[in-house]
Amino acid sequence: MKICFASNNAHKLKEIQQLLGPPFEIISLEALGCTEELAEDQDTLEGNALQKAAYVWEKYKVLCFADDTGLEVEALNNEPGVYSARYAGPERDNQANMQKVLDGLKDQDNRRARFRTSIALILEEGEQHLFNGIVEGHIVGAPRGEQGFGYDPIFMPEGKDRTFAEMDSQEKNQISHRGRAVQQLVSFLQHRYVQTGT
Repeated sequence: MKICFASNNAHKLKEIQQLLGPPFEIISLEALGCTEELAEDQDTLEGNALQKAAYVWEKYKVLCFADDTGLEVEALNNEPGVYSARYAGPERDNQANMQKVLDGLKDQDNRRARFRTSIALILEEGEQHLFNGIVEGHIVGAPRGEQGFGYDPIFMPEGKDRTFAEMDSQEKNQISHRGRAVQQLVSFLQHRYVQTGT
């Protein structure tokens, strides 16, 4: 079963496909011929995810889902939040984004943070569903690890002694915010299309 993930981010596409597995085949925006940057100008993660999924549904009429993820740092008033990808500027520079977070915490004892992912799914006739995943943790003093992407090198999930960037993809997917949201998506899709045979 083909379903569009409204992204051209190769890291995300690979991660989502690993999580979904067969019988679902993830197709990218590029595969649909969509090369434009999708708007993300809502003030919530849920709003951004719905905005992207709705755009793809309305233009291409394919089953699709979109996500938006934010890092929320308690001592920074839950920033960067919805602005996580462009926290340090429109260039979406991961290193600059991480450094801005670290700079903001240099005089802070409270380093608590959480990652949150919202996934919006749009099915036949524009039917909408939302799935949310959260993982609590804290920001480490300096980037650690070479895996993952985004803020993974500075985020250590609760109960672990390694950052997301120090974990392989399988381990990260089992506990990550995106993994938890996708598991909800997978359960829904399997019940809707596999178990019922529709």
